[in-house]
Amino acid sequence: MKLKQHFWVCWAIAAIVPTACSTQTALQKQKLSSEQKTSLRAATVDRAKVVMGQTLYVPIYSHIYHYNSQDHVMDLSATLSIRNTDLTNSIIITSVRYYDTDGQLIRKNVESPVELKPLASTNFFIAADDTSGGSGANFIVEWVAEKKVYEPVIEAIMISTYYQQGISFVSPAKVLKQHGMPN
Repeated sequence: MKLKQHFWVCWAIAAIVPTACSTQTALQKQKLSSEQKTSLRAATVDRAKVVMGQTLYVPIYSHIYHYNSQDHVMDLSATLSIRNTDLTNSIIITSVRYYDTDGQLIRKNVESPVELKPLASTNFFIAADDTSGGSGANFIVEWVAEKKVYEPVIEAIMISTYYQQGISFVSPAKVLKQHGMPN
């Protein structure tokens, strides 16, 4: 009898967890939007004054395969994090573009240049149910600075907590182009 009760309790918990995670994700989306509004403000770029900058590729895994075949897929949420590590100078994010597995542009997350103040951070969220990018999705991020600055930390964090399984990992950015001299 106790075995049956234990089974039903475990089943009930497994049924509740995805719902709780879905609600939390919706709240996190709202919070991220308000964080972006406070950390970013419109900026203009005078290309003649640009001292340094980079174009970066950031891999995004919207799903991964598990078990013994590609038939078993685990959808992941992803957060692109951009952190200005300079203590005194701002950087200007000129472009954040999201591409799918085939290299097709899905959306532009930054339409015009925005300033990221010293030690400020911003992020862009891809929900677990947004499978438009596929397993080979990526962001291309471009930033510049009008003074010599420490390079920002740009990386993606993927996570899933589906059906009592948890997985999370970080995907660092790869520099495609360097503009000017880094510190």
